[in-house]
Amino acid sequence: MIDIPALLAWIEALPISLAMKESAWLFPAFESVHVIAISLVVGSIAIVDLRLLGLTSNKKPVSELAGEILPWTWGLFCIALLSGAMMFCANAAGYFDNTPFRLKMLFLVLAGLNMAMFHLFAYRSVHLWDHGTPTAAGAKVAGGLSLLLWIGVVLFGRWIGFTIQG
Repeated sequence: MIDIPALLAWIEALPISLAMKESAWLFPAFESVHVIAISLVVGSIAIVDLRLLGLTSNKKPVSELAGEILPWTWGLFCIALLSGAMMFCANAAGYFDNTPFRLKMLFLVLAGLNMAMFHLFAYRSVHLWDHGTPTAAGAKVAGGLSLLLWIGVVLFGRWIGFTIQG
């Protein structure tokens, strides 16, 4: 069994964690990068989701729109993930015990599962609804759910700043 408190203490004792705590500018710099990256991630995902819902970019095929936007989304997601991990290291125990942080992580996992289900099922038939026909119902559901989950990620992420101890 993993000793969670010991693991969190080990993370907080890492040299980079100590540097994050001791520097006047390092944590705010990573926080700024994180906020910008996650904003761009959510914005780029929203473009695709709104297309799936038929609310925007209806003349552009979903496959083309996704092909243009999603590589950027993944790159930005990696930046958000790395900057978020750096912030976590500075106060691992505080974040681990923080309810909004846990809810943000839950919504992030659910958004990932929703994306996986979309690609496993609805997107496999994209050739049938990509051009000039209404988006498949499963794709619309995935797009709407994605928007809701990512809004939750942002809201809970913002809430963390008001509740974190440490």
